[in-house]
Amino acid sequence: MENREDLKSILPYLPLKLESSHLVWPNPVIEALKSLSKGPSHSQVDSGEVLFLAISDLRNSLSLSPHILASSAADGYALFFDEFLSRAEAAKWFGEVVPVMADLLLRFPTLLESHYQYADIIMVGLETGLRLLDSQQPGIVFLSQELIAALLSCSFFCLFPSANRGANHLPVINFDRLFAILYEKYSKSQEHKIKCIVHYFERIHSCIPTGFVSFERKVLPLEHNLPLVSYPTADFWANSVVPLCLFEIFPSGLIEDQSRGALEVDFANKKLGGGALSKGCVQEEIRFMINPELIAGILFLPSMSDNEAIEIVGAERFSNYSGYASTFRYAGNHVDLREVDSLGRRTTKIVAIDALSRPGLRQYRANCLLREVNKAFCGFLDQPKDQEYQTLLQYYDSCEAHPANDFMDANMSKIQATLIEGCGTSVDTDEAEATQCMDSKLQVHHSDVGIATGNWGCGAFGGDPEVKTVIQWLAASQVTLLSSTVNFSFSRLLEVGYFWRKALRPFILYYTFELEALQNVDQVCNWILSHNWTVGDLWNMLADYASKRAKGETKLGFFSWLLPSM
Repeated sequence: MENREDLKSILPYLPLKLESSHLVWPNPVIEALKSLSKGPSHSQVDSGEVLFLAISDLRNSLSLSPHILASSAADGYALFFDEFLSRAEAAKWFGEVVPVMADLLLRFPTLLESHYQYADIIMVGLETGLRLLDSQQPGIVFLSQELIAALLSCSFFCLFPSANRGANHLPVINFDRLFAILYEKYSKSQEHKIKCIVHYFERIHSCIPTGFVSFERKVLPLEHNLPLVSYPTADFWANSVVPLCLFEIFPSGLIEDQSRGALEVDFANKKLGGGALSKGCVQEEIRFMINPELIAGILFLPSMSDNEAIEIVGAERFSNYSGYASTFRYAGNHVDLREVDSLGRRTTKIVAIDALSRPGLRQYRANCLLREVNKAFCGFLDQPKDQEYQTLLQYYDSCEAHPANDFMDANMSKIQATLIEGCGTSVDTDEAEATQCMDSKLQVHHSDVGIATGNWGCGAFGGDPEVKTVIQWLAASQVTLLSSTVNFSFSRLLEVGYFWRKALRPFILYYTFELEALQNVDQVCNWILSHNWTVGDLWNMLADYASKRAKGETKLGFFSWLLPSM
């Protein structure tokens, strides 16, 4: 274990120690957890007030400073568990749920060691172990739901060291602020955020889930780095001939309730989770409350840079809710019926992308427009991870740089061998058979989901809803793969190469949440689609408008400026 670089990177942020090649709790912590696991008759922990004393004792045994916790945390734990729970609810919490959480913590070292044993074989050729996924380091971490339950139990008991998290751009992971704010600035929404978290642990007590969740840092390299798609320039967008994808408007409804397998956009803070573990209660924070397993990513994912996004696949939803912001309310248990993929993950795909915060007129500047479209593009894009696919793209880029027929002829045998490798055939394969093989590979290399999104970067972030709508449409369209337009043949490799390097995002499901500024968005989109505009056409029109808006030459919204008759 001591030779694992992934473990070395995350160990300073964990409450465990590495001794004789094993992860362990200090002995006093083990004894305290054993006592908690036997219930209140043994531990005497039967109230919120006593619970926080037990938390403080655990922290002392880990040599964690009591001064780092929020000053009102003890009052918050006491207020919630002693005032807001009924006698029956409290009896179940302290008599049944807390002991299961303590038992999870006792097994945490074993769960983590087991995680590392299997981390190297989940996805062959890819590192998936728990580690610090630092900025500009693309990578993926696979965690079992059971391990996540242990991590969130650590958060509840405030056991994670926090001294160096801020310096490394890592958000707060312990729950002390969540409870402290309940006491300092009581609100119904804060109480109900905690109810969602408590309900998650009640569900875990009933049945430990057995699936997996993956957390991926996605990066658009700032410099050309084959075979990865790099950070696009304004000219890239201006010259794009990609058709605009389908755009479906939903005036009401919620992103998380969509049933078409779409990638669901988290209107994120650059620090994953935003104010989920403090006082925030808008789109991102609500999602983290109803899908609490998302919180685990806060442990090891530092802030996002402009060319980064975070994609999380498999997080289970545990709670229903109503309202938004100050009206948010927990509304009971949710049974998540999403299907499970071949890697044991629920087919819930969430991408966190952070928009510019309160940009004002700055959002219309060319560099800010480019930043926003590239942020969405990074989130929506699937970079190639498969070595065979990367080899194909390298040949494709060589062909693109030297399009002459003699170059194609000279390299065709290599390209053919790459294309049909693994199909159980040879380079003499009949073209029809090769085509069938390629069709299957297309399905492997690209997902066929769309984007479920809404007013990203608007509301609390202060962005222009019309501009943000168009930006997301451009980004989703640019990564669209229009498979019906290309018939595979070796002689048309350039078209296939172009086509293969796109991730399939065939539609946008756009939830306007009845925002007045977007009441005409369907008419505008239909007009644009009826004129067969490309990504480049729409980008150039948006850039022209933004330039005029930035200079004060127009005060119209983009839709009215584009179509004055509206």
